[in-house]
Parts: sequence; C-alpha cells; structure tokens
Amino acid sequence: MLYWVAKLLTPYYSGFHAFSYITLRAILSVMTALSMALLVGPRMISNLSNYQIGQVVRDDGPRSHLPKAGTPTMGGALIIVAIVVSTLLWSDLRNRFVWITLGVTVGFGVVGFWDDYLKLVVGNSRGLAARWKYFWQSVLGFGAALLLFRTAQVPAQTDFFVPFVKSVSVPLGSFGYVALSYFMIVGMSNAVNLTDGLDGLAIMPAAMVSGALGIFAYASGNIIFANYLAIPAIPQAGEVLIFCGALSGAGLGFLWFNSYPAQVFMGDIGALALGAALGVVAVIVRQEIVALVMGGIFVLETASVILQVASFKLTGRRIFRMAPIHHHFELKGWAEPKVIVRFWIISFLLVLAGLSTLKLR
Repeated sequence: MLYWVAKLLTPYYSGFHAFSYITLRAILSVMTALSMALLVGPRMISNLSNYQIGQVVRDDGPRSHLPKAGTPTMGGALIIVAIVVSTLLWSDLRNRFVWITLGVTVGFGVVGFWDDYLKLVVGNSRGLAARWKYFWQSVLGFGAALLLFRTAQVPAQTDFFVPFVKSVSVPLGSFGYVALSYFMIVGMSNAVNLTDGLDGLAIMPAAMVSGALGIFAYASGNIIFANYLAIPAIPQAGEVLIFCGALSGAGLGFLWFNSYPAQVFMGDIGALALGAALGVVAVIVRQEIVALVMGGIFVLETASVILQVASFKLTGRRIFRMAPIHHHFELKGWAEPKVIVRFWIISFLLVLAGLSTLKLR
C-alpha cells in the first residue's frame, strides 16, 4: 500500500524512489511488525485476561508447568495481525506470492483459532476434532499447492532442487509437486504446533528460519544473484522477503511477552499459522530440504512424537520420558529456561548450516 503511494509520489520527489528497493522495505516491514507487537501486546494480554482466556495445563506433564494454568492464550492473533498489516503496507500487492503467503497464514490461523476457541472459551477439552482439523489443514494445503503449480511461470518453480549440488533439478510434475508442497505446508504447521510447549521455544526458531528463508527469497528473485549462487531463479520471489521480514519482526515482538516466564502463549492460532507460513515460503523458493534442515528443531520434536507413539504401540515401551522431546529433558531435570536457550542455540546453528548452502556447492 505505502509502496504504491511512494511510486505515485516519486515523480514529484526523487527521494521516494528509495522505497522501490526490496531491502529497504524489508527492514521497514520488520520494524513495523515489531513495533505493532510491542505496542499492542500489553492491551491484548489485558483483554485476554479479562475474558479469562487462559492456558489449560495437563496434570500428567512436568509439575513445573502447573503454575502456568490461566496464562492468557491465543496471543498468536497478535502475530498474524502484525504480519498481515506490515506485509500489506510495504509489499507490492500485485505480486501473487504475497497473497498466497498471506492467505495460507490467515487460513491456518483461522483453523487454530477455532481449535483454541473450543478449548478455552467453550470449554471443550478436545478442541476441534483431529479429523476436522486435519481436513481443513489439508484443504488449505492442497489449495495453496495447486495454486502455486498452476501459476508457475518457469520450470524451476516446479522442480526439486538438492542443496550442495550444482545444476541438479528433478522435474516433479503436477502430482509430485502438489504432494511435496502439501506435506511441507501441513507438516511444518503441525511441527511448529508440537514445538510450542515451552515459553518462547517455538517463536524464536520460527523467526530465525523466516529470516533465513527471506534471504533465499531475495536471492532467488534476483536473476544475477541466483545465477551466481547456483540456486533456482524464481521470478518475483524477492517480494516474499517483505513477508518474511514481517514474520520475523512480529515473532521478536511477541517474544518480548512470551519469553520465560511467559505473560502470554500463542496458542494453536499462532503455531499452526507460523508453521504453514514457513512451509509455503520454502516451497516458493524451492528450498524444501534446506528449510527442514534450518527448522531441524521442529523436525526433531515431530520425530520424537512419532517414535514415542510407534514404540509404545509396538512394544509397550516409551523411548522418551515424555514427548515432544523438550518435555523429556525437563523430566530429566533440566530447568525450562535451559531447555529453551539450548534449543535456540541448536536452531541458530542449523540456520547457519542452511544458509551455507547458498555458496557451498
């Protein structure tokens, strides 16, 4: 929106031409989303407390979590609003990738909102039935995948690329592309949701991965950079950097209130939306493997749940004291802040590993 205003005013004052640069608008997007989160956060927390929309704590989990009962939840709505507003203000709204990423984020946010609403307001401890949650996630995931495939402009947008290897791309075809995109979007959505179990545990890695994917988007959208780095050149993908900047900024702003001890939790409304957003961006920039590496904490958390369930059903034994795996370390005696910070450090290293694929080929 402000991008268009700047373009209209450029003939009258050349200084407005600076807003044509994606990098400047990305910085402004981060600052806008961060400022919105910091400014609106206290009022949102107060309103959630007044409406008694508080966290329900499982009695079979770590005992240290019991004092968290009643902590305001559904704070993920703040993240989504900050992302949407900042992206609309600073991005080129003619870009289809902008609308697809926003649509996926808001759509999964609505699914998460309904789940949270049933749990916290209606009082249904199960929330949205798993089959219906998965159904609506699937509808949104398949819809986004089909839209991306049908609007692809160059073969690189539907090929599969392997990191660390030059000039290796595998044409996926319609079925392969849609299937891979679906699993990335829906899988990442649920992976972030599983990780969101400790104060700030999920939001910091999500912000870091988003920032790194934004770098890939910027490089992929520039034919010169893409050719130099031997990554797929995706026309118009650079504009996704604005969205990634907004996500990182909103995430950091939310972390101000979500850091230990948390004043607010994001709930499913935030976790499902953030995971899906990371998944769809990874698909757009054709960096699915890299995204899984950078989001290794999310992958680990998901794998721990799968292994725990499989082991218990097959052998009657548990591999971990409790899954997801962050609870395992808590039950081993690690203090919650120690688990969180150590997982952040691992995420940072994994993000660096993912970024290294830009040049190590």
